[in-house]
Amino acid sequence: MITEQFDAFLSELGGAQGAPLPRLASCQIQALARGSVLLPQGTRQTHAFFLGSGVLRACHYSDDGQEHCKEFYFPNELCFLYASWLDDRPAEYQLEALSPVEVLKVPLSLLALPQWQGVTLALMKQQLLYKEEKEAFFLLNTPQERYLALLERWPEWVDSISQAQLARYIGISPISLSRIRRRINQS
Repeated sequence: MITEQFDAFLSELGGAQGAPLPRLASCQIQALARGSVLLPQGTRQTHAFFLGSGVLRACHYSDDGQEHCKEFYFPNELCFLYASWLDDRPAEYQLEALSPVEVLKVPLSLLALPQWQGVTLALMKQQLLYKEEKEAFFLLNTPQERYLALLERWPEWVDSISQAQLARYIGISPISLSRIRRRINQS
């Protein structure tokens, strides 16, 4: 059940230490269809989404119709836009379902509560480490090395998102990704 997954997630972050965290009364379970928008681009973010099943993404849509994928989210991850939350500004990205999903809608106001300070600090540390790792991933690797790293470290990505989405995420065209995959399969 998604609430048990969320409890385990919080425990990993250190949230189970001390007093129990008030959460379930203010959280809501939602089942959403593929293509559902959880947070429209340009709106204020009030909730995070703990993903129980399915795949979400954060994507920016430019005025000329281009889409720029910031991130993909998989089960047992908490999905929200840190910069929008910290600055209380409208979201630059849209959060949307790439498949049918089950989420636990978590009010971001909980992160300001004293009981949640340990969780909030752990989330910030986790996000900082992830951002540093992602920056190195893009700056220190060729497109082929990026693809190979995804195959090795996050095989669920390759199995769960389209090749076009994967190519855009690693900063190449779908045609270039096809060439890379062909070269790898020939070796």
